Amino acid sequence: MSTPILQLKDASIFQGENLVLSDVNVEINKGDFVYLIGKTGTGKSSFMKTLYADLPLTEGEGHIVDFDLKTLKEKDIPFLRRKLGVVFQDFKLLSDRTINDNLRFVLKATGWKDKDKMNARIEEVLNKVDMKTKGFKFPHELSGGEQQRVAIARALLNDPELILADEPTGNLDPQTSVEVMEVLQDINKNGNTILMATHDYALLLKYPSKTLKCDDNQVYEVVQRKG
Repeated sequence: MSTPILQLKDASIFQGENLVLSDVNVEINKGDFVYLIGKTGTGKSSFMKTLYADLPLTEGEGHIVDFDLKTLKEKDIPFLRRKLGVVFQDFKLLSDRTINDNLRFVLKATGWKDKDKMNARIEEVLNKVDMKTKGFKFPHELSGGEQQRVAIARALLNDPELILADEPTGNLDPQTSVEVMEVLQDINKNGNTILMATHDYALLLKYPSKTLKCDDNQVYEVVQRKG
């Protein structure tokens, strides 16, 4: 039996007053790797923002990692986000502190207290993305690809049930994109569920997987042609 981690049923997604996507029916199961594609302005970011409760879901049904998006209260949003790992296009690392301190900041903010456990967890996630030796560096001392690896490590800190990667390779050159993609693939093989918004079609061809497309106010599954 596959376990749904994300289910949207007849959902409409709004940005302010504007209807961005209507009648969205999506199901993502534990362990899936799913792409979300579509031209700029078709609603990919609004879709993602609805999932991590940056935009409210007002029409239809939405369930994500055991939270009901429709009835979600403001005070529950931090708890929802703890179960999600979000990776952004522009890394969003704090420039005034080292990589280790960037990760420590997130752990403290999400309730970790024990210093040794924090250090162990930081080492563990940096190891997963092949950045174990770079923890003492500042973000500006790292390449874009390295910063994105750190951003992925940060998303893994609280062992999320679902990772939302919003254009994670958008600011990277093709070779670095492939390296970051390899990291995401490995994480997925270890059992993490990933939804990745992208417009990098080369990656879809290289790493085919279930694909959802935003187009014309709709989200639908694209069947990839073999061969």
